[in-house]
Amino acid sequence: MACPICSKESTPRYRPFCSKRCADVDLARWLRGEYTIPGPPLDDVPSGDDEKE
Repeated sequence: MACPICSKESTPRYRPFCSKRCADVDLARWLRGEYTIPGPPLDDVPSGDDEKE
């Protein structure tokens, strides 16, 4: 399996990454909000509370 950050061969210790550096790069991307699931912004999604009023 290739490292999803740099495409080098992954190592069992840091799987699916090749090193601690690549694992940290991935964590930083998560923390900055760079990974998102496609869809409408949460502000545009009805919460369902409006129907009860």
